[in-house]
Amino acid sequence: MEKLPQMQEEQLLAKISNGRYVLFFDASWCPDCHFIKPAMPEIEQDFSEYQFIEVDRDENIDLAAELNVFGIPSFVVYNDGKEIGRFVNKDRKTKQQVEDFLSDLK
Repeated sequence: MEKLPQMQEEQLLAKISNGRYVLFFDASWCPDCHFIKPAMPEIEQDFSEYQFIEVDRDENIDLAAELNVFGIPSFVVYNDGKEIGRFVNKDRKTKQQVEDFLSDLK
């Protein structure tokens, strides 16, 4: 999974303007992020039509605020630069919940 460097919303939207992307917002101190992280490679494999990008919420606090991501772990999905879905809250997420969310977008 690619790790997003620090950037603003405008730069991010330019980066993800072509293709299908899942932004995975997390932070090193977040226990619920550590809970879902081991499942991420399998989720990526099951949803290979998406490019997954890890966004460290602390490194990209302004970007998270611009995108209204205030709870982590969270997932925001884009298709050709347009948001098509979000699973954003501060609750712990299971592999099944994330996969159900992504399946519902198809």
